[in-house]
Amino acid sequence: MNGYPWGAFGQGVGFAVLAAFAVMLVTFAVAVGKGLHRIVDIAWGVAFTAVAVTGYAVSAGQGDDARRLLVAVLTAVWGLRLAVHIARRGWGHGEDARYEAMLAKARGSRNLYALRMVYLLQGLLVVLVSLPVLAALYLPGGLGPIGYVGCALWLVGLVFEAVGDAQLARFKADPANRGRIMDRGLWSWTRHPNYFGDFCVWWGLFLIVCDDPVVAAATLVSPLVMSFLLIGGSGKRLLERHMARRPGFAEYAARTSGFLPLPPRKG
Repeated sequence: MNGYPWGAFGQGVGFAVLAAFAVMLVTFAVAVGKGLHRIVDIAWGVAFTAVAVTGYAVSAGQGDDARRLLVAVLTAVWGLRLAVHIARRGWGHGEDARYEAMLAKARGSRNLYALRMVYLLQGLLVVLVSLPVLAALYLPGGLGPIGYVGCALWLVGLVFEAVGDAQLARFKADPANRGRIMDRGLWSWTRHPNYFGDFCVWWGLFLIVCDDPVVAAATLVSPLVMSFLLIGGSGKRLLERHMARRPGFAEYAARTSGFLPLPPRKG
């Protein structure tokens, strides 16, 4: 099949599963000790970084060295920035309402339910979404034009995510804004600049493997899954269901794009 080292890639995926589960199991142990499952959100970015670094290590001697280093660094930069941001945002807060609602459905041990439905599931999702990164580690030859477009899209996504998060953090830090809807900066162009940024990051990483159409087809499921999570899964849909109860949200939603950045609508 097109000369790509599928066997080595498969071994790399196996090591990635071990890395992701190791991060999630350590996080689970810490969360149980603290009685606070929201820290799994920090582990999300850490697990992607662990998968990329592990994949880079076990793929030594395979693929193109420059591409290998590139995808590992891009993934780690995104993952660690996200982890640090979430850790800062959640510092000193109690349990997240999302996890309270989920754990209320548990029959028997809440912790074992969380292990199955949150930690192990997120570990599997991390590996699934990371397939283009892992596949890129074994691609021969240098980066092609599509790969450079992917790097540019990754950068756009990181900027959107980081700037959007920073703008929201400053807004929330001002006591005068308590109870108000953030509708400034990037948040006036899209209701979810951070989710849009994630979307661009992972489609950008996918484009880096598109120099090989067969490998691209085999890993297309990954950005599609991430897109579903961001738009229709645990991202935009759940957040807006919660935000719909806030005063002023309906007016904000009427004038602001739901996902893709667009100029604010008038009237």
